[in-house]
Amino acid sequence: MFGQGGPVKVFVATRPVDFRKGIDGLALAVQEMFGLDPFCGAVFVFRSKRADRIKLLVWDQTGMVLVHKRLEGGKFVWPQVRDGVMRMSSAQMSALFEGLDWRLVRPERSQAAG
Repeated sequence: MFGQGGPVKVFVATRPVDFRKGIDGLALAVQEMFGLDPFCGAVFVFRSKRADRIKLLVWDQTGMVLVHKRLEGGKFVWPQVRDGVMRMSSAQMSALFEGLDWRLVRPERSQAAG
């Protein structure tokens, strides 16, 4: 999705966040909620309370990118709401972003060096 030349790490916040937050607020949330560096190149996924909006935050080596999508007439399929974060494959994240059921997508297998 972000053209980084292969599978990317995806981290999903399982609890809704305040959707008034912009790049700086979400970058701080990455540090506080995920315990990660927002400039690491991973995709960080945030959900709204109503589950009809999604925000993705990623550093693309030239700047911080914030993508905000609202589904018209539907809701995103989200992981169970609980404390913490979860990992998701880039294929699963793409399905989630399209409004599809990401749980039906098989995670990518890491490629063996060869």
